Amino acid sequence: MPGNREWRDRMRAARAAFDERRARAVARRDAAYGPYEPDADDETATPAQWPPDHRAPDPAGAVPWGVRVAAEAGWRFLVLAAALWVLMRVISAVRLVFLAFAVALLVTALLQPTVARLHRRGLARGLATAVTAIAGFLVLGLAGWFVVWQVMDNLGDITSRVQDGVDQLRRWLVHSPLHVTEQQINDITRKLGDSLGTSADEFTSKGLKGVTVLVELVTGLLLAIFSTLFLLYDGRRIWRWSLHLVPAAARPAVAGPGPRAWRTLTAYVRGTMLIALIDAVFIGLGISLLGVPLAVPISVVIFVCAFVPLVGAVVSGALAVVVALVTEGVFTALMALLVVLAVQQIEGHVLQPFILGRAVRVHPLAVVLAVATGGTVAGIGGAVVAVPLVAVANTVIGHLRAHAASRGAPPPGGPAQMQDDQHP
Repeated sequence: MPGNREWRDRMRAARAAFDERRARAVARRDAAYGPYEPDADDETATPAQWPPDHRAPDPAGAVPWGVRVAAEAGWRFLVLAAALWVLMRVISAVRLVFLAFAVALLVTALLQPTVARLHRRGLARGLATAVTAIAGFLVLGLAGWFVVWQVMDNLGDITSRVQDGVDQLRRWLVHSPLHVTEQQINDITRKLGDSLGTSADEFTSKGLKGVTVLVELVTGLLLAIFSTLFLLYDGRRIWRWSLHLVPAAARPAVAGPGPRAWRTLTAYVRGTMLIALIDAVFIGLGISLLGVPLAVPISVVIFVCAFVPLVGAVVSGALAVVVALVTEGVFTALMALLVVLAVQQIEGHVLQPFILGRAVRVHPLAVVLAVATGGTVAGIGGAVVAVPLVAVANTVIGHLRAHAASRGAPPPGGPAQMQDDQHP
């Protein structure tokens, strides 16, 4: 329309006149005061007009290097902690299955060399597995029968000897420097009897829960037996099938630690069993020579408890000393304590380094933390399988670090750390 066109022309003419007057004003100011350089504090100046020294720094560059490293390590640690928490929740939810399979792995590590030896001598794989499993079950059954027979055969004699030992301990406490009176002993005896009665009533009232635990125990035992049979017979094929679940790019890195982890687990189980057998034989022989009853059942308990590092030795040794105290007196208990301490010191400083050697290299602090964590998460079964799992994890991590170094990855500490390590 003619009116709109005229209005636009007028606006263009006014803007051109304004720009011309502004240009003349800027020229006069520059002629009088020199070219204008905007200050970084001038809010009217844009960041692109600031001099290079006054521009705002990059936010990432403004963060100190140490803080950036801590942040990078922090979020990775949070991811690992979340994954570990989820894993612990899953294990707690299927604790029975996890413990049964872990026990099956331990038993398989113990029996697999026998199956392989029989297979090399001409027996079929299935027949070698059946012979090994039947022989193992027979040995366990005979050992259990012998322990029960020993307990039942000595039960009457033990009752009278325990009563005599309690009377002797009472007389020793009364005449000892501890100044314990008969009234205090009677009060302790009465409270102990009341506690035992209360515990018995609670146990009776929770009979249904006990039946549930028994059913779970039988289910876990059967699951462990079947898993052991399949692992002995078809373990190699199961391992190859498991590798196909891993992406092809990561398969070599996962397949490499497998044989080494299995060798570590086998060395741990066989070495621990040999050490447990030596402990049980020598402690049982020592307390038998001292005249302590139930030497064979106590030896079996010592053998079983030896599979729980550190804690099992303390519990089984305390049991031997307590039985010696209540049946034979204070002097025999002290002698039994010396026998237990001597055997355990020889085990810790001679047998374990010699038998296990460098196959299982786990620091004692890691052993304590592993046993405590396993016991907290899954009870006694968790305490038994915790240390072999830590030993296997240690082997796997060491192999992965060596694999990464062989591919040209930088060492964890960087070049400076390597120089410091080379020059102590």
